[in-house]
Amino acid sequence: MRYVVFTTKHHDGFCMFDTKETDYRITDPACPFSRDARSNVTKEIFGAFRKAGLGIGAYFSKPDWHSPMYWWPYFPPLDRNMNYAIGKYPERWAGFKEYTYRQIEELMTGYGSIDILWLDGGWVQPGNRGQDIDMPRIARMARSHQPGLIVVDRAVGGRYENYRTPEQEVPAEPPGYVWETCMTMATSWSYVPDDRYKPTATLIRLLVDIVSKGGNFLLNIGPSPEGELPPVALDRLREIGAWMGVNATAIYSTRPVAPYREGAVRFTQMKDGRINAVYVAEEGTLPAAVSISAFHAKAGSTVTMLGVSTPLAWERQAQGMVIHIPDSVRNNLPCTHAWTFRFSL
Repeated sequence: MRYVVFTTKHHDGFCMFDTKETDYRITDPACPFSRDARSNVTKEIFGAFRKAGLGIGAYFSKPDWHSPMYWWPYFPPLDRNMNYAIGKYPERWAGFKEYTYRQIEELMTGYGSIDILWLDGGWVQPGNRGQDIDMPRIARMARSHQPGLIVVDRAVGGRYENYRTPEQEVPAEPPGYVWETCMTMATSWSYVPDDRYKPTATLIRLLVDIVSKGGNFLLNIGPSPEGELPPVALDRLREIGAWMGVNATAIYSTRPVAPYREGAVRFTQMKDGRINAVYVAEEGTLPAAVSISAFHAKAGSTVTMLGVSTPLAWERQAQGMVIHIPDSVRNNLPCTHAWTFRFSL
């Protein structure tokens, strides 16, 4: 992984950082964990991931169902939106705007360098019941403290949605804009005991498919009530890491290249023009020959397989090429689930 996005506050309004705007926070004296030296969880997590060299993303929900300025106790909540008419009570909405602005300012000023401000709750937007949160002012303030900040005002569109975030799905075709699939490793965004986690083969297949279409993969894991990652999630991360140890150069610093996929093969292109053809196993095995019709290697050049020291034999076909994988390689594969062939055009 190259960056992390941590949920500093979700729609329920509970703050995982030391905000001064509400006592509904993990550092409040009424919260038992406030007595722990690491009670400002957001600061601890950002510091740990930053020390490991990862980019830092702060998830922040624009709606806040705990705030009386969003869900006014005077009225019952009817849906996920604010529960009063903004036109009739503009001063209450103005208070909520200021509350939101100040909380984001806290995150942008007290938690070190931030790379992504990942704003959720796209229904908070001017076109929906007048829920104008004043994104120009928020973005201007955030970038004044964090130059180069990427802002994700998801599902809103416009200049403050620097990239788009399809949720729990992968576009069928490259969408033509900057994007990132956000998806759960299990079935739920939050921790569920005995949840069903996607197999490693599925996660690697998703990663390769997303990258071949020009996207990033934001993979969610819900920590347990004790703040720990479930053992099965850690196993998946280790297995993905082992695969990336062999195939990372087919993923990072690559670009999508048409036709993007062909049967079990997904394509990426390196900066020097070389093609990566990633064979994603449907049955967990690598065949003795892999046919590609979309490309063929440059005449007289070599075809390599990542993790294998010797070049592979290949031959030109009427359309495309065939790569031959000897038994010596197939019986001693450098990784599992997917394998990368690289060649020059």
